[in-house]
Amino acid sequence: MRKVILSVVGLLLIVVSLFVAKAIIDSNKKTKIKPAKVVKTVFVDTVQNKTIPITITANGNLVAKKRLELFSEVQGIFRGGAKLFKTGQKYQTGQTLIRIDAAEYYASVQSAKSNLYNLITSIMPDLRLDYPEVFDKWQNYLTSFDLTKATPPLPETTSEKEKYFITGRNIYSTYYNVKNLEQRLSKYIIAAPFKGVLTEALVTEGTLIRPGQKLGEYIETGTYEMEVAVPKEYGDLLKEGKSVQLTDLNKTKTYTGTVSRINSSIDQATQTITTFIEIQNPDLKEGMYLEANLDAKQEPNAIEIDRGLLQKDDQIFVVRDSILAMIDVRPVFFSDKKVVLKGVPDGGVILNKPVPGAYAGMLVKVYEEKSRSKSTEQATNISTN
Repeated sequence: MRKVILSVVGLLLIVVSLFVAKAIIDSNKKTKIKPAKVVKTVFVDTVQNKTIPITITANGNLVAKKRLELFSEVQGIFRGGAKLFKTGQKYQTGQTLIRIDAAEYYASVQSAKSNLYNLITSIMPDLRLDYPEVFDKWQNYLTSFDLTKATPPLPETTSEKEKYFITGRNIYSTYYNVKNLEQRLSKYIIAAPFKGVLTEALVTEGTLIRPGQKLGEYIETGTYEMEVAVPKEYGDLLKEGKSVQLTDLNKTKTYTGTVSRINSSIDQATQTITTFIEIQNPDLKEGMYLEANLDAKQEPNAIEIDRGLLQKDDQIFVVRDSILAMIDVRPVFFSDKKVVLKGVPDGGVILNKPVPGAYAGMLVKVYEEKSRSKSTEQATNISTN
């Protein structure tokens, strides 16, 4: 009997413990809170196709259109002039850039000219006797002959006899020898062919200059060219003389240039066409970095949006009854920040700002610009009152 009572008590304890355990487990269950459905607010635009100007952006450095590399063809000591031969020095047209000491060579030129003068003088008696009809013109030539000036051209011969006589006296060869010496003498002075500035000076006063030695660089100021690369598909749209807008890196200054030259060949590596833009402005400097906006063509029935709105497989998001959908489009031109699209129907509502995590079928709320303006107006009125 005792064993039966103990068995019944033990069984009751087990049952009670099961109920207690179940109650403890049920008390630890937390109520699951359903998350509220979040509807993102999106910014949209209504599509209105129009003609979009296709503008090609290119950049490059300015280079002086007229550049002169100074080299010496003669040898001598570099003598100082009215202006120092220093970088940044400005010159007017015709002013002396470089003057090389030519005293010794000048003496040899004068000697050759004197020799020519003596030769012509020696034939004058024979001309008076044998060719009196040409004596006066040779006499006038001697009268006008000045050793301190350039040798004047010889009188033209009027007959074969006169020509043979002059040639036989070695006058022609002596004359051309003098002209050759005078031509070389002129190379001891290098004058500025145009108004400009010295950008590089490699010699100083007193330097011994040798033939073939580079002396510096000289450029014309105010007129520059910029070389840019244009995609080949727009090469036939560019025309010489077309106006081009240029800006500096900070977008603070704007300049106007013109297309001066277009290369007729395509760069095989980059598939671009080299185009040169001429800019005239006294504020510009050689080496400045500018950005050019070339108006290539007008694209009809198109829209322009941010590149970030274009999805993979050439699709964009549209809003239909507060739900996002995707439509296929055809990109026709890409710039750094924008893309020109065709194939978007008029009146459609598209996103004008990217939405993180957007997908087709996503429920969205269109941001109403009018409500925002109304709220802003009310706040303004309250602050005013």
